[in-house]
Amino acid sequence: QVQLVESGGGLVQAGESLRLSCAASGNIARVNAMGWYRQAAGPQRELVATITSGGSTNYADFVKGRFTISRDNGKNTVYLQMNSLKPEDTAVYYCNANLRLRVGLPLDLNYWGQGTQVTVSS
Repeated sequence: QVQLVESGGGLVQAGESLRLSCAASGNIARVNAMGWYRQAAGPQRELVATITSGGSTNYADFVKGRFTISRDNGKNTVYLQMNSLKPEDTAVYYCNANLRLRVGLPLDLNYWGQGTQVTVSS
């Protein structure tokens, strides 16, 4: 019933930029917080940045000053502008959205995108 479709990943050199996008679609009543997480080698997924429906943002320390999260509420889309990329930013980046459906139980649930690969070469 809900799809989160990510785009914008790729291979870049250190110091370059990328912009990720994630659009939520389906039978959605409202979208609450949205965010980006990443997973490098290993099982742990770490928070990169989040943004509330009102525009309040939160960043992991390792991206502060380099990455900017934003959203377009009319399009249910979240963006991640990544500047000054480093090789250690290499990971699969996942979009997350907390949202409520128009049908079913009135619950706010978390949904994940399929992930997009970001590779930064030195």
